[in-house]
Amino acid sequence: MTQLSSDALDFRGKVVLITGAGTAIGRAVAVAFARQGALLSIGDVNEAAAAETLDLVRRNGHEALFTRTDVSQESDVQAFVARTISRLGRLDCAFNNAGIAPEDENRKPLAMLDAALFDRLLSVDLRGVFLCMKYELQHMARAGRGTIVNSTGVAGLVAEAGLAGHVAAKHGVIGLTKVAALEYAAHGIRVNALTPGEEMAGPVLFLCSEAASYVTGQVHIADGAATVQRMFAIDLLSKARAGASQAAGVG
Repeated sequence: MTQLSSDALDFRGKVVLITGAGTAIGRAVAVAFARQGALLSIGDVNEAAAAETLDLVRRNGHEALFTRTDVSQESDVQAFVARTISRLGRLDCAFNNAGIAPEDENRKPLAMLDAALFDRLLSVDLRGVFLCMKYELQHMARAGRGTIVNSTGVAGLVAEAGLAGHVAAKHGVIGLTKVAALEYAAHGIRVNALTPGEEMAGPVLFLCSEAASYVTGQVHIADGAATVQRMFAIDLLSKARAGASQAAGVG
């Protein structure tokens, strides 16, 4: 049995790459890693938002490398990972968090969904994770070590009406995570997915740490019981059948 050290969440000397680090979850995770001594490389398409994250990191007495990155563009992702390794010397952990979701006015039933919006959602939320893992794994495999955490959102586990593209992309991220975990376990690389609520820093740090050294290919839920609640949803199919029967005059 491997004995857990008291400094399992100590990331001093480790290089951590984070996409979508300009806001919300990505920002919180970046600050948390910095407080644990990690060397940060953050990417975001929004330079102004990323600058605010950098300011927070610096206020905590740390520095971070920023690279403007659109994860849907392969050249951006390749350059981001390469610059991380060139400037910081290694890549130990990656949190692939960048993603988009449709605005409320774009929530439509699948048959009414705009194909361009569907393509855009998959381009960022699914292809973006694929591209990040592609280049992260290339380096980690050469180094013989590494951990990756992919953010899936609750949409990776349960469906929501009007969000076909978002749900499809997030379900796809879980599939990519499992395949990568299988393919790269022999290289000393762990790959997991995380379904976020709000408090994400702790779970991400845990999954990237030696405390989770035997955890790979899994989907971890930290959603404040959101998915538990949805398990008890109304049986829509039964209601629809009952309504159809009444309309047809069936007793």
